[in-house]
Amino acid sequence: MNEARMIGIIILSAVITFSLRAFPFLIFRGKRRMPERLVYLGNILPAAIMAVLIVYCLKDVAGNFETYGIPQLTAVLVVAVSYKWKHNTFVSIILGTACDMILMQVLSSV
Repeated sequence: MNEARMIGIIILSAVITFSLRAFPFLIFRGKRRMPERLVYLGNILPAAIMAVLIVYCLKDVAGNFETYGIPQLTAVLVVAVSYKWKHNTFVSIILGTACDMILMQVLSSV
């Protein structure tokens, strides 16, 4: 595939992504209000998605609790506490990942 075609594909992907992100703002601008069902989904989905991610992250804990369970449960606790403390998703993810990686290395070498 030549370079011009790859650049065209990247630009097309960027335009489509931007358009999809801007579409709701164009529809619901001015005095037009969002339907109550969408407002409800906007309020409930972030917590539901986080719950699904936690279950997915902890699905392998039962197999080897000492090696996987302790670091992952500790990392989940670190994420929850740091998010409650700072209200910064990025910082919480970084701290939880670092905690998990460090504990995995420490516990796997023991």
